[in-house]
Order: sequence, then C-alpha cells, then structure tokens
Amino acid sequence: MTPDMVAELLRQLMKEAMILAAPILIAAALLSFVLSLLQTLTSLQEQSLTTVPRLLLVALVLLAGMPWFLGRMASYTRLLFTDLHRYIR
Repeated sequence: MTPDMVAELLRQLMKEAMILAAPILIAAALLSFVLSLLQTLTSLQEQSLTTVPRLLLVALVLLAGMPWFLGRMASYTRLLFTDLHRYIR
C-alpha cells in the first residue's frame, strides 16, 4: 500500500466521521447557544440548566438518527470491503 492510498483512506475516514458527527454537534451547539442566551437574559447561573438538556438532546438525536448513522457506517464498511483488493498487495 502506497502512502497515497493511506492518505486517501484517511481522508475518506475523516470525511465520514465529520458527516456522522455533524448533526449531533450542530444540535448541541444550537441548544447551548439558546440556553446561554436564556441564562444571560434571566441571570440564572445554574450549571444543571445547561448540562441536562444538552445530554437529553444528544441522546434524542442519537436515537432518532440511529438508522441513518448505522446505514451510513454499513455502506462505508461495505465500500471498504469491496475495494480491499486495491489496498492489499
């Protein structure tokens, strides 16, 4: 396997990881922004007001998106296994 092949495999892996992580990270960031704005406007500085909703949102996004996440990972794994002959020489 040449260094170019390794770089291409890593590029594809990082692309898939970013695509899979994006919905969770975007949802958590948007909720954090809204909660921070709410805390600033109401002068509440309780840490559990931000942590608990963020954990619940991430869990809900993971549960709701699980079929998509698993399908995406399965298709990527299938692609790797079908192209395996290119990398083993």
